[in-house]
Amino acid sequence: MSFSSDPIIAGHLLVQCLVEQGVTHAFGVPGESYLAVLDGFHRYRDQIHFIINRQEGGAAFMAEAHGKLTGRPGVCFVTRGPGATNASIGVHTAFQDSTPMVLFVGDVASDTRDREAFQEVDYLSFFGPSTKGMAKRVERIDDARRIPEYVARAFATAMNGRPGPVVLVLPEDMLTQLMPDPVPPVMPRVAAVEAWSDPGSLRTLRQMLLQAQRPLVIAGGGGWTVQAAQALQRFAENWKLPVGNAFRFQDTFDNHHPQYAGDVGIGINPLLAARVREADLILAIGPRLGEMTSGGYTLIEAPRPKQKLVHLHASAEELNRVYQADLAINASMNAAARSLEVLSAPPTLAWEAWTQACHADYLANLVPQKLPGDIDMPAIVASLQQHLPEDAVLTNGAGNFASWVHRYYRHHGLAKGFKTQLAPTNGAMGYGVPAGIAAAITTGRLVFTIAGDGDFLMNGQELATAVQYGAKTIIVLLNNSMYGTIRMHQEREYPEHISGSGLSNPDFAALARAYGYAGVRIGRTAEFEPELLAALARSQGTLIEIMLDPEVISTRGTLSAITQAALGRKK
Repeated sequence: MSFSSDPIIAGHLLVQCLVEQGVTHAFGVPGESYLAVLDGFHRYRDQIHFIINRQEGGAAFMAEAHGKLTGRPGVCFVTRGPGATNASIGVHTAFQDSTPMVLFVGDVASDTRDREAFQEVDYLSFFGPSTKGMAKRVERIDDARRIPEYVARAFATAMNGRPGPVVLVLPEDMLTQLMPDPVPPVMPRVAAVEAWSDPGSLRTLRQMLLQAQRPLVIAGGGGWTVQAAQALQRFAENWKLPVGNAFRFQDTFDNHHPQYAGDVGIGINPLLAARVREADLILAIGPRLGEMTSGGYTLIEAPRPKQKLVHLHASAEELNRVYQADLAINASMNAAARSLEVLSAPPTLAWEAWTQACHADYLANLVPQKLPGDIDMPAIVASLQQHLPEDAVLTNGAGNFASWVHRYYRHHGLAKGFKTQLAPTNGAMGYGVPAGIAAAITTGRLVFTIAGDGDFLMNGQELATAVQYGAKTIIVLLNNSMYGTIRMHQEREYPEHISGSGLSNPDFAALARAYGYAGVRIGRTAEFEPELLAALARSQGTLIEIMLDPEVISTRGTLSAITQAALGRKK
């Protein structure tokens, strides 16, 4: 890509590097520490858009969502100190969700460093790259001539192996340096390196399959493409395998497929949990097998599972880190799935009835349950399923409210050509609203967000961002006047001592209207479908606030019963 030969400063060169890497949108909150980069965004405004956020946490969530949707690093810019610490929630989400992302942090000038200057932070210590850290790499660019090198390395690191976040720190005085003539050339667009499955391991895997009686695939994690998901489906069909999706990666395998077994995560279908325990061979394709997917390391016991375990993962460092697998295969998801689909299967397989039973268990868990109160959440999710387009993006933050769509909504997902779920596996509250706005900006597709009252108030201010950039989302907000997940645990552990979980809330519908969204409030199930249809017809975004009866909710034990019903667990 050609750029003007006019004299430029380092901040402009940085933006040139982003354009060369294919970045179309950068999210952030402006700061005086990187004014030179903001000037670069102005200079190249026809090639890259800087999306102005209202809080750095929302900006980082938007960049993380962008990375999930595109497979390329989402880009976020924040200023030093409080800007970086605010953004850390999005960096942690990208790390645990294995999402490619690059966070740029404007820093104090070089001549004031190490004096605890205004808003100074040691970013290497704060974001510290490690298996327990928040970033894969943290670096500071002191020499402006090396900007192309650092940016290219950041993108490569973010995408290669297990995808994740990288932090680049930008001293303010470095960004204002006039670049020499000739200007250092920008690096060409970086592509992720494919790691292919070892042929010997594939032969071993085939033998393990032939010896199995009750195999189960668990698919998920980062790095999936449309092609990889389609190859996974062909592999499963060839071998007639039941497939479950890992926690909050429910769009990895088509939920409508007759071999789909359900999602292996929080509130797992008890029948599916039993199947995981009964399986004699688990093929974990992509997920880390973290605490949520493994049922607190009980469904699949660490370090040595009772089931035979084949673990395919893009990161060699992840394999055998928590689980000692019977067979560990280091491969990127695209290469792994394409390798698996060519494994020849025999004409008859011992587990066909097992696969059918796994799918029947999943369908049985979709049967709605009538719950106390005037709001029937399974019926509301059924209305979403009926009226949302197949390629709609669904987003949520963290809270019991998310369990309704997790249990009842069925994703067609990547195999049909679209990533349709954005949800934080690290349980970050406040994710759904900004992630949905980023999805609308990035894809132009319809976006639906489900939020709780506590969850919404953590990043609801980003509705102003949505309106500023014409991003339409439809938000359903469940208002139960409490931090519902915490209250549920309190009712179980300290039933007579409810403390710290009650909320005094604003009129959310009116708040949405103040931002420029349409805002409506309903209290009965029959009111929902007309409001959803109206929201679909509008050009502007809509927030539908669902009022849950506080008398019903606050009755001791009722919240736990409602939540357990949503999760699909036996009380």
